[in-house]
Amino acid sequence: MHAEPGPWHAWTWVTWAAAGAAAVQLAPNPLSVILVLALAWLVVERSAAPGPFRRAFPVLVSVGAAFAALRVVLTALTTHSGLDAWFTLPQVTLPSLLGGFTVGGPVERDVVVQAVVEGLVIVGVMGVFGAFNALVSHAELLAGLPRAFHELGLITTIGVTFVPSTIESVVQVREADRARTAGRVVRRGRLIRLVVPVLERGLEQGVALAESMEARGFGHAHPGRHDRLAGILGLAGLLSLASAFVALIGRAAPTAVVLGTTGAALLVAAVAVASRGSDRPRYRYRRVGPHDLRAMATVLCTPVTLALLGLTDLTPLGWMPGPGSAWPPFEPLVALALLPLLAPLRAPRRLPGPDPRAARRSGGDR
Repeated sequence: MHAEPGPWHAWTWVTWAAAGAAAVQLAPNPLSVILVLALAWLVVERSAAPGPFRRAFPVLVSVGAAFAALRVVLTALTTHSGLDAWFTLPQVTLPSLLGGFTVGGPVERDVVVQAVVEGLVIVGVMGVFGAFNALVSHAELLAGLPRAFHELGLITTIGVTFVPSTIESVVQVREADRARTAGRVVRRGRLIRLVVPVLERGLEQGVALAESMEARGFGHAHPGRHDRLAGILGLAGLLSLASAFVALIGRAAPTAVVLGTTGAALLVAAVAVASRGSDRPRYRYRRVGPHDLRAMATVLCTPVTLALLGLTDLTPLGWMPGPGSAWPPFEPLVALALLPLLAPLRAPRRLPGPDPRAARRSGGDR
């Protein structure tokens, strides 16, 4: 199961998701995070195809909200600063084996508000990831990875599609349950009737996938000359990067720059050599087009602008509760910096086809 390729390349959506997540981290103001979620919802409504992938956005936002609410409760019960207490709960001191901290006591306004602000950032990141899951073509994303990362990309793609697959299973099980009851909603035992078939189907799909990958010899290839050379280059690159960090600690900036640049170049060379040694064909692969590059450049303006605003101190990006700030302020410059995230709404007029050179290398469509 995978989403069909749309007008935008998968790497365009990767760039969009990275820009959205970076915007949430750079501007953790609650109003900014809510605006990012609103923009992500608008992009999903306009660009996502109908189906289980489209439902991944509200599901992941709900999961993030539940996790944030739990975090707020735990923070309010275990963190105390002695200022501005709303009310006091009975408190219990845990034994030293369990940490020895106090649960309960005064519930303070600043602690709760700060936990809500930090939890909203989690919801924002989860919402961006859910929108990415609803918009991207996972098959195209896997095909666009360098050949050296095919195995890792395949495993990651299977993990990313867990939420849409679960949503699809829940919908099918619910429809089958209503068909057995002639459309009547029987609430008694509904949770068991829903959970058990979903888990059973998930296990069956996992076993079938494992058997299919085993039958195709996934991960059984012996390393060749290119793989060994790529391993040596990768090891040298990692050692060079580690040496660059040591040089930074020793305040040897020129040496750190040289070692860091060398390490990055060696890692790129390792990926290129490993990809060149792989003979895995790419079927109906389409390259990133000029419209994709323009969209990527547009959405990257958001994190770049926010970073510049943070460096120049033109406007505050974050907000923390204080005595004189009962509500986070709205920053127009930050709102304008977030608008490039709407760039994918303007879809290209013509959908580019697969790359003919890739088709010739893979022997045409099969």
